[in-house]
Amino acid sequence: MPDRRGRLANYATLGLLTLIWGTTWAAIRVGLRGIPPFTGVALRFAIAAAALLAVAPALGVRLRGAAAVPAAGAMPPVQGGAPGSAGSAGSAGSAAPWRVWLVNGLMTFFIPYGVLYWAEQWVPSGLAAVLFATSPLWVALAAHLALPAERLRAATAAGVLVGFAGVAVIFSEDLRALGGPRVVGAAAVLLLSPLCSAVGVVAVKRWGAGVPPLSVAAVPMALAAAAMGCVAWFAERGQPLRFAGWPLVALLYLALCGSALSFTLYFWLLGRLPATSLSLINYLIPIVALTIGGTALGESFTARTLAGSALVVGGVAVAMRARGGRPAGAASRRRS
Repeated sequence: MPDRRGRLANYATLGLLTLIWGTTWAAIRVGLRGIPPFTGVALRFAIAAAALLAVAPALGVRLRGAAAVPAAGAMPPVQGGAPGSAGSAGSAGSAAPWRVWLVNGLMTFFIPYGVLYWAEQWVPSGLAAVLFATSPLWVALAAHLALPAERLRAATAAGVLVGFAGVAVIFSEDLRALGGPRVVGAAAVLLLSPLCSAVGVVAVKRWGAGVPPLSVAAVPMALAAAAMGCVAWFAERGQPLRFAGWPLVALLYLALCGSALSFTLYFWLLGRLPATSLSLINYLIPIVALTIGGTALGESFTARTLAGSALVVGGVAVAMRARGGRPAGAASRRRS
């Protein structure tokens, strides 16, 4: 019964994350109508971090975790970690939180979202979600190198190849027909976002033992907000800001639901599931994003772009199915 309840909790959380993150792509486009991209990233993560840091004491969460006994909600040891590493079974609580915070802040929040917001000025939200859906393919490759328990299999490699073939099909299209002459270049730059995000996911999985999920989300968001605020101050001074109407609603939704709530849940799940299995949500998110983009924002796609998107989603599905969806074993189960 406990195992069944745990599986149901995992599936329910995956469903909620898919719904939230499937709608954030359109919300970013709406927010950009009144708030410049780097300013939007800085404000999004500043609000999200403030909300999480405010509730941490009430939840009894210690940001640095515990020295011997994991704090409430702390990420468990990662099965198969390198001997003596923070992710090995014998080193629970020995992770250096600052290392997780810095790497996660840079690779999960600062670079990916700075690139993503900048690119979505021209790239349709549905296409942006599809391109970001290559993240699990990068996760599979990075996990093969950094996580001994998650070695790349032949079927997974086949899925990776199919997914990247889909990207090639997308870029064989004249993307200018989807929104202007800058779409091609912006879409190519956007691919940097899932690559960096994959490195962040694997780093947290390897080094995050003993660090509470709320901490893994809140502190890196605060660091990313501060750094992106500096970028915005230099790059976007003098640009108009409109903190009203739908851009304001989009900002608050992205900060509280799309960041504070969702990333805390995501890092909680990351302690219960293999990194590559968890990333399977990335092949469901584009379906939601394409639907929202087409119905709410009136975004259009050519047949070739949709075919390439189907290959990306299919490749990710094949790769993730080959990895399997079981938790990473008893050593990585969280005690309740």
